[in-house]
Amino acid sequence: MNLLKKLCETPGISGYEERIQKVIKEELEKITDEVKIDKLGNLIGIKKAKKLSSKPAPKKVMIAAHMDEIGFMISFVDKDGFLRFAPVGGFDPRTLIAQRVVVHGAKDIGGVIGSKPIHILSEEERKKPPKIKDLFIDVGLKKDEVSKIVKTGDFVTLDRDFKELNDKIITAKAFDDRVGVYVMIETLKRIKDCYVDIYAVATVQEEVGLRGAIVSSFSVEPDVGIALDVTIASDIPGTKEEEMVTTLGEGTAINLMDSHTISNKKLVNFLRKIAEENKIKYQTDILLAGGTDAGAIQRSKSGVPACTLSIPTRYVHSVVEMCHKEDIENSIKLMSKFLENAHKGEF
Repeated sequence: MNLLKKLCETPGISGYEERIQKVIKEELEKITDEVKIDKLGNLIGIKKAKKLSSKPAPKKVMIAAHMDEIGFMISFVDKDGFLRFAPVGGFDPRTLIAQRVVVHGAKDIGGVIGSKPIHILSEEERKKPPKIKDLFIDVGLKKDEVSKIVKTGDFVTLDRDFKELNDKIITAKAFDDRVGVYVMIETLKRIKDCYVDIYAVATVQEEVGLRGAIVSSFSVEPDVGIALDVTIASDIPGTKEEEMVTTLGEGTAINLMDSHTISNKKLVNFLRKIAEENKIKYQTDILLAGGTDAGAIQRSKSGVPACTLSIPTRYVHSVVEMCHKEDIENSIKLMSKFLENAHKGEF
């Protein structure tokens, strides 16, 4: 879990991925034959196939896990030194009030997200749900001090540590999608004989429109693609049985459909068959809101068979995202077996 902790705690919002890119690059260089960085910032680690003399050129399998996290951009510094900010990625404003943040300016400084105290809210104001435009960041400095460190366009990340709540459950910010990156790296460490060329891509700017995957899939030109991402674990109070997406601890999730992708049926069946033959615990999910890099890979050039393998996660897009260690392990196992057998697939 040390690598996952490091991945989660290293900052890097969409468009500002340099710090997390460096961490992932160091890991990919240990386990691939070549690592490239494209002009948008995607990291592409290439692991060449063990050649089969009786076969033509090996298939190219693209694995995509996005390295960016949601965060903010400073939009204004007011006369008293309070910072206004714009969201980079999707947020529920209810989760932001009273959170700690790090402002990445000339140097990193801590701050808190503040709002008008409830004690002085009018009756009408109390009834309204919070909006991001009404929030601000307080770094405890006056305007002249703040201006030496912070400028418009600097990025901000939420400040929360990785924690193991018990021997099964972990919580952190940025599991979306650092846990997918972790699964990708650990999978490459475990695979044995492999007869496909693997393109392990840590993509950028997924949270603002799958931008990194669009660019990287055009350059890779894969024969098949799998996105590694989180999905909603909705096994919490208030969720109706028929609204359930996935359940924490019930295995890795093979996605059937989301708002960007209808998964390739042959690829889904191939993954199911591998899971069942190897007794790997899995579930399936249909996500009606949200999507993954598979949506970009699928529509690349003349079309690519694609789907998503997801890690069930509670409280997605918050600072207390929660995963089950066994779901992560089962995701690694299924990806490893898939890559070792992908040359047999007809998709």
